[in-house]
Amino acid sequence: MSFSARLREHNASTWDAAVGHRFVTELWLGTVDPAALQAYFVQDNQFFDAFVAMLGATVAGADRPGPRIALARQLGLLAGPENDFFARVLDAFDVPLPDRSDPELVPATRGFLDLMHHARTSGDYATCLAVLLVAEWLYLDWADRPDAEPPADAIALEWIDLHRGPAFAAWVQFLRTEFDRATAALDDPEQERVAAVFARAVTLELEFFDAACAAV
Repeated sequence: MSFSARLREHNASTWDAAVGHRFVTELWLGTVDPAALQAYFVQDNQFFDAFVAMLGATVAGADRPGPRIALARQLGLLAGPENDFFARVLDAFDVPLPDRSDPELVPATRGFLDLMHHARTSGDYATCLAVLLVAEWLYLDWADRPDAEPPADAIALEWIDLHRGPAFAAWVQFLRTEFDRATAALDDPEQERVAAVFARAVTLELEFFDAACAAV
């Protein structure tokens, strides 16, 4: 079993709770309370700059040309369609400018920002990949429901579509492969350190969904 698969299995209860969260279920049904959805996107918008910076650090930390190009291409996609999506959603909810740039942060958001800052400033490729992998893989897991009826709500559907499909699945598979390669040569203490980062990210994903539901 690969290291990524072992970590996914080790964190299965928290991971599955996030993937099957009430917020996710209601997102698929198009029944999320508008206040909860607004709170979710206001908080998620605070990740964007930190996530871009962390992905940039991952590009810089890559030790081979091929992975560096793949990561750089994803960085361009992130700065394009996903950035545009956030701007449109916050406009649709008529979110005031202060709440876009400097809202009151819930603990899960602060925790994620701290984790991404740690990964970026560590300069450690495997640490950056651990956070990236959880963020993208867990979202693919809840967004990839081929037999589910798509929601009628346009915002919910576009958010789901940004995290599923062949291109996004290939991106997650690349991250898994690269993470497994980057961690293969680590000794046991280093693997445990990276595993702790992975587990922390999974916990924060669940707490972030909890916070969105608690907003109403």
